[in-house]
Amino acid sequence: MPTDTPAGTLPARTHLAPVPGEPVLDVVVPVFNEETDLGPCVRRLHDHLGRTFPYAFRITIADNASTDATPRIAADLAARLDGVRSVRLEEKGRGRALRTVWARSDAPVLAYMDVDLSTDLNALLPLVAPLVSGHSDLAIGTRLARSSRVVRGAKREFVSRAYNLLLRSSLAARFSDAQCGFKAIRRDVAERLLPLVEDSGWFFDTELLVLAERAGLRIHEVPVDWVDDPHSSVRIARTAVEDLKGVWRVGRALATGALPLDRLARPFGDDPRDRSALPGVPSGLARQLLGFCTVGALSTLCYLALYSLFRSGAGPQTANAAALLLSAVANTAANRRLTFGVRGRERAVRHQAQGLVVFAVGLALTSGSLAALGAATTRPGHGTELAVLVTANLAATVLRFLLLRAWVFSDRRTPAAKDHLR
Repeated sequence: MPTDTPAGTLPARTHLAPVPGEPVLDVVVPVFNEETDLGPCVRRLHDHLGRTFPYAFRITIADNASTDATPRIAADLAARLDGVRSVRLEEKGRGRALRTVWARSDAPVLAYMDVDLSTDLNALLPLVAPLVSGHSDLAIGTRLARSSRVVRGAKREFVSRAYNLLLRSSLAARFSDAQCGFKAIRRDVAERLLPLVEDSGWFFDTELLVLAERAGLRIHEVPVDWVDDPHSSVRIARTAVEDLKGVWRVGRALATGALPLDRLARPFGDDPRDRSALPGVPSGLARQLLGFCTVGALSTLCYLALYSLFRSGAGPQTANAAALLLSAVANTAANRRLTFGVRGRERAVRHQAQGLVVFAVGLALTSGSLAALGAATTRPGHGTELAVLVTANLAATVLRFLLLRAWVFSDRRTPAAKDHLR
């Protein structure tokens, strides 16, 4: 296991040892004109943490430019209750409030919850425990788990499920509930992620989760009991429009590679994949096999489609060579990026040239199979040709993977790529 943390990466996850007099957890309650709910919320939260949380804690009221009595009530609560403080921001925006308070906090675990306390507070300790122990990097409450108990209207239920379905289909998100106002993050992770998050409103935590997931960070989900607040001030239509804009912006940035997520990839020194190779267990083999099989399946479909297209106007050998050449170039590029994790243009031409040598091996196998078929029968059917080619391609695929791994993208690849694969 590495003993030093490379520049730009995160330290290894460890159990957070409490420092006497310093809070382990900082719970942020962002508010805007919440003079009615603020007092009962903070008192209830403070009482719950005092009875159940085993470490020192802090509650931070983040006032988002309120114009009612919220600032006065927040200051009064901070004066009367130990471990409660109030921060005033002159601009609105939940994301802006969380970014500001989290960036200034000295607590190793940062959390937030909505002022209406729709989420049962019994889920708070299970939410932050994996972060304190060093198991996870972020934690979210989910209302969409089978074991969650949720009471809310059909409109909000539909909006929530539709939004999470949109995230899964457009951004390939795997977390189940992006909008639940009940989340936590380790401070060392927040320090690296917050500069990458652009949104300052309701889309803030969705963007944070998407970037964290794409960077390979571990997100822990906690089923929660949740009761809808019928007096919520959230404007569903306006929030939905802003969320859609955020999804489009983040999706475009991910598609164009504009986000520097590579500096967060493989961030922790305690990842078992970062350890020295074990005898008989090649580093990254399982992941590479999965990526190679996926790319190979798509390449085979592309090859067969091209062969069928070219075969209508050319002989079998010409059609096979042309189809294999085009699919081989695409295959090498896809395997370079997806299977072996090589980024950038460095050695790209060399990799393609070596890929063409691998292509020549595949061409020899498939052309030889076609020649053998032609020697066996004078007029083979199109289906027979395809069956022979599929069989020959399977044999060529195994050899191709071995050549790509041991020769084209071997340990001589760039240090950045090797760091990504470890």
